[in-house]
Amino acid sequence: MKNAFHHHRLAEFGVGLLFGVGLILAGTWDPSLALVMGGAIAVGVGAFAVARQRTVAFLGGAMHLPSASAIDRRLVVGSLVFGAGWGLAGFCPGPAIVSAGAGQWQAWVFTLAMLAGMWVHELSAQGPAAQPATPQ
Repeated sequence: MKNAFHHHRLAEFGVGLLFGVGLILAGTWDPSLALVMGGAIAVGVGAFAVARQRTVAFLGGAMHLPSASAIDRRLVVGSLVFGAGWGLAGFCPGPAIVSAGAGQWQAWVFTLAMLAGMWVHELSAQGPAAQPATPQ
């Protein structure tokens, strides 16, 4: 069990290192990003620690935390689409909405494309609509 844990952590480190090298080679690395990432990780760790102790969300709904730990095709494809969209457009969803609110037309295009992608995903997740049987 402990050996699998270490292999998992080594794989995570390798993926993070590959991402960092990609940022450096692309010329997009800014050392202040480490502070942003560290702050985001700290907030996330704290938020999940609080959430695990709760059964009801702050707004009263049921608490639903992710339970899946497997890396499957859906996760990999989704990650690739997310990364490609971010790389091509230069926006990630949160900052895109803020930039759209600031009046950047590129962010509006990205946000509309993102919403269209969400809609297509919802349609594909539902599967084909049940067709009523036709009398013969």
